[in-house]
Amino acid sequence: MRESIGEAISLFKSRIESRRFTNETLEVLDSILASRDVLLILETRSKLRDLIRCEAIRALREVKDKSASVDEKLCIVQFFVSAFALIGDVESCLALKYDALVLRESKSVEEKDLKVFYQEWVTFAKDSLDNGFYSIAQMGCDKALKCIHSGTGIVVESSGVGNCTNSHVVLDIKRLRDLASSLVSSHSVQTQSTQYMKRKAERVEAKKSLQLVKLKQVGSNLFRNGIKKRNAQKLLLSKSRVTSTLPMPD
Repeated sequence: MRESIGEAISLFKSRIESRRFTNETLEVLDSILASRDVLLILETRSKLRDLIRCEAIRALREVKDKSASVDEKLCIVQFFVSAFALIGDVESCLALKYDALVLRESKSVEEKDLKVFYQEWVTFAKDSLDNGFYSIAQMGCDKALKCIHSGTGIVVESSGVGNCTNSHVVLDIKRLRDLASSLVSSHSVQTQSTQYMKRKAERVEAKKSLQLVKLKQVGSNLFRNGIKKRNAQKLLLSKSRVTSTLPMPD
């Protein structure tokens, strides 16, 4: 099993290094992750995540350096979005999705086909919220509202009387943004609370250590004083014995 997975990983790596960003390459990745050996697959996912992150950075840097077309960039981004989704790297997946949407948004003035609709930003915001990336979800909501206000995200009324922005759509997006905002604040409070409790525990531990040192010092002093006192008593006793054995003067 390990040998076959190792061969598949080598094949996947060679295809990425040769820049074959195709569905066939994704199928190789999917076959690697189909193992039923839980421990092996966990180890494999970790290796693949590191490999894909490294190659994604390298590939995107290459297309940037050679001033590739927007379509070429988007194809590469989409490939790595799919790859990260397969291995469960949600953070990298969302980061690339955001980059792709922003890239399309910046080029949509020149190429209308690249226009980003508000629904895409809402989907991105919901995915970010569901996975705990609350501040990114806020950004997605802001982008969706901007699309609507600028006319990019027009919603057609069911009555068919003209094109107008449905107020309930805007309201739903604002509610989603408010939820993300509250979760950001809550997360911040929890983080601050955790940090405070950690600092408090460290102070208590330091105080205990100081008290223990003082107790040890006191105990050590008492021990030394006890020895000194005992030695003094022994000395006095010894002197008294010597004195009692001496002959009395006439």
